[in-house]
Amino acid sequence: MAYKLNKKLSSLKPYDPITGEYKIRLDANESFINVGDKMSDNLAKAIAEIPLNRYPDPYASRLVKEFANLYNIDKDCVTAGNGSDELISIIAGCFLEKADKVLTFTPDFTMYDFYSHLYELEVVTIEKNRNLEIDVDAAISYINRHNIKAIMLSNPCNPTSIGLAREKALQLVKGVDSLIILDEAYMDFWDESLIDIATEFDNLILLRTCSKAIGLASLRLGFAVANPKLTRALRAAKSPYNVNGISQAMGKIILKDREFIQQGIKEIIQSRDALYNGLKPICDKSDKIIKIFETRTNFIFIKTDYAKEIYDKLLLMSIAIRKMGGYLRISCGNTEENEKVIDAFSRILS
Repeated sequence: MAYKLNKKLSSLKPYDPITGEYKIRLDANESFINVGDKMSDNLAKAIAEIPLNRYPDPYASRLVKEFANLYNIDKDCVTAGNGSDELISIIAGCFLEKADKVLTFTPDFTMYDFYSHLYELEVVTIEKNRNLEIDVDAAISYINRHNIKAIMLSNPCNPTSIGLAREKALQLVKGVDSLIILDEAYMDFWDESLIDIATEFDNLILLRTCSKAIGLASLRLGFAVANPKLTRALRAAKSPYNVNGISQAMGKIILKDREFIQQGIKEIIQSRDALYNGLKPICDKSDKIIKIFETRTNFIFIKTDYAKEIYDKLLLMSIAIRKMGGYLRISCGNTEENEKVIDAFSRILS
């Protein structure tokens, strides 16, 4: 008898990003700043010193130390991961058990649902309001009435670009006994983080990434911040050598350079604002655009009934963005890229 895949695998499809060559790629929320161009000598030296025949530090200790120093937190409460995706997967697979209820909000980062389904958890979804905001009071009431074991959410949100203020995020953490996975992948572009007090709670795991503001998407570096008990469990559950030696060596150098990181964040925010301010008057005048949302991230989010039409026309102009149902998500780029996107929108919508 031939082997058959189980039900949860047979229905899965591989991740399908945009393929092909496009002059402008603003579809993946990456940084437009190429760290390698600015720090190539130091990075090359670090790679040359790596003993490639040896396993890397299983706890990425020096990398974790630089991350902790950057955010002024306790290094003993930080776990390094092979991107935030790995950490989300470990939490879903090890901190929860089959059929446990996981609550997500919609729209939000789709990988929360993906990993939850993969580990046979029961996913419960709360739809955000018409402004794509979370009603925290209603969410707390629902969570406490329905035996929810964990909540996963991004703040600021991918893909909506909307943020939950610190006091509201804190209200959610304090208002439930459920484990909260608070993904702050885009919080470097805002100032409402809980990272400074994350270790004070026994039900909070806070995630950060180096793929957005710090511009290290290729290295796949993510971090979890939690109290000592949760940190010990997370370090025990991860694979022994989950962050490779090259990523550790290069990440350590870049995380140590605070001035470089802060300047990069400043440039990205300026780029985002320029893109938003360029697109807003065009969108406001067009009857094809329902709303352009204010942003707390490095991308712009637009609601439109003509998403596919606009998306397809941009591809013909060699501009790749992200289409998400009746929405468009556009990462900010360098000055030239932003100007071309603004001009393209003007022509398409005129």
